[in-house]
Amino acid sequence: MKILAVGAHPDDIELGCGGALLMHAARGDEITMLVMTSGEEGPQNERSRMAEQHDAAAMLGGTLLWGGFPDGAIPNDRSAVNIVQDAMVTSGAELVYCHTPQDTHQDHRAASSAVLSASRRASRVLMYESPTSVTFEPTIFIDIGMFVEAKLDLLRAHVSQVLKNGLVDLEAVEAQARYYGFRARVRYAEAFASERFLWELPVGAIVPHSSTLLAVRA
Repeated sequence: MKILAVGAHPDDIELGCGGALLMHAARGDEITMLVMTSGEEGPQNERSRMAEQHDAAAMLGGTLLWGGFPDGAIPNDRSAVNIVQDAMVTSGAELVYCHTPQDTHQDHRAASSAVLSASRRASRVLMYESPTSVTFEPTIFIDIGMFVEAKLDLLRAHVSQVLKNGLVDLEAVEAQARYYGFRARVRYAEAFASERFLWELPVGAIVPHSSTLLAVRA
């Protein structure tokens, strides 16, 4: 499966769906990450936030794309939609992860709006939560029990946000995964709201007619 994950800033994707992406990587799925801004308005380390994002993408074995918009000023117009559409074509995305639109950060809302417009014909779109999200009501959960520590390692790649300035609280991230795991009846989970999600059930053989199905059951 080909995956596109979109975030407004470096570390947004890892926070929202890093565990799910690690699961995809373990399955051999192709991962593309589109980060809409370089996060230049946030605290910086000796290395830029772009370098940190490159490190995190390398840990996932994913392809990294940049939207090129200014931090804090992702536009609510066609230009942002076009960037996402181009990423969908480049990646061949079959499943898209993005911000929930219910968020107090203007970049998160704008990124979500661009993705939902660009993916209007896509069959699978999952929206993730950020620390600035509000009224988030997930309906889909992914078991990340095998990948909790690996998700924290992805976040540690963002040194300026985690280790230097403490803007990302790793204990809170783990606690959130435990909470959503409790809701999903597993140990640890990531949670998503769904714009739409086509569930293709695997079958051993296609039975074309109900009469044939009855004959098989008999």
